[in-house]
Amino acid sequence: MSGANLTRALPSQPFSQPGLNAIIAVAGTIMLTALAFAVWTQDGGNWRLAALVLVGAGIGAALLRSSFGFAGAFRALVQDGDATGFQAHAVMIALASLLMLPMLAQGSILGVPMRGEATPVGIGFAVGAIMFGAGMQIGGGCASGTLFSLGGGNGKLIGTVVGFVFGSALGAWSMGFWWSLPALPGANLQGLIGFGPAIALQLTVLAGLFALARHGSKSMLSQGLLMGGIALALLNAATMFLAGKPWGETSAFALWGSKIFTSIGIDAHHWAYWMRPGFTTQIDGSLSFDVTSLMDMAILLGAAMAAAFAGQFQPRWGGGVRPWAGALLGGIAMGYGARLANGCNIGAYFSALSVGNLSGWAWMLLALAGSWIGIKLRPFFGLDTKADGPTC
Repeated sequence: MSGANLTRALPSQPFSQPGLNAIIAVAGTIMLTALAFAVWTQDGGNWRLAALVLVGAGIGAALLRSSFGFAGAFRALVQDGDATGFQAHAVMIALASLLMLPMLAQGSILGVPMRGEATPVGIGFAVGAIMFGAGMQIGGGCASGTLFSLGGGNGKLIGTVVGFVFGSALGAWSMGFWWSLPALPGANLQGLIGFGPAIALQLTVLAGLFALARHGSKSMLSQGLLMGGIALALLNAATMFLAGKPWGETSAFALWGSKIFTSIGIDAHHWAYWMRPGFTTQIDGSLSFDVTSLMDMAILLGAAMAAAFAGQFQPRWGGGVRPWAGALLGGIAMGYGARLANGCNIGAYFSALSVGNLSGWAWMLLALAGSWIGIKLRPFFGLDTKADGPTC
């Protein structure tokens, strides 16, 4: 991550509020400790939930300090032909694959089943990935970028999160229709050709992606961005080890939104999305047992603490009505699209590819198409049209 890119992601005068930074650092530490302790000691809680809270905080800190993102990488490639960000993506996914594919091959670890279900690719998936790609270009960031930027003090992304929650709930409500449309069955490499050939082919393809991206890069891959990708790969593998599934983000937004709808009299229990086996009790369950919700909250705390300990937390609201409208509408598009595509830039792309799911490649291409649409829409929301590097 270059110094210039880090400056773009963080306030231009990072040391202007030392008192606030100290307050955020202390408060964040207390809140994170309290959250980890609470989920460990609650009835039915365990050390794994506490550990996942800490992993989530680590993800938030890694994202914030490296400004590692996805929306900016897609935007730079589509708009400026700069593939620098995809070099980091290739390294990150390759390392995650080396760690996570053997976990899946093991079947279970310490009694926890390892899961990496493949996502069917059809009309709904395509619409969802395109919507997400467009939304992340007008919403101020992708799913991970929204969380770490909000944690770093960017208040405009409150609108993006609100849109994410609302759009995700709408997506859950409509999934019965989208699932009724034609789709190819989900497939993963290890299921098609076996574990050994799968990991060899995966690394070969990613090496090719790295070489192609390097050829198409307009700047050197920075050490910061590279280290950010490595950290995220290790933390995703830790998530897999502890939770039995890879890192995801947006299913929590669907849960939050569905709970809100149910609380105001629009019962989500009968939506097809929540009637699947294993999902029927989630709406009535506590968020303190939902791994994705816990990790999303911890990502916010981790990013806030990382910014504060570096003296760089500074609340900022930015822009006028049009950028805020873009944040809200972009969030809605990303939330809705994430449900249709069974994930976002993390669940449907990074994590999907890391466990060998072929749908991840389809998501990448479709999100690039959606990013082209979103870039064309940016001026309508008072947003600049200049590609500014591989960050969110």
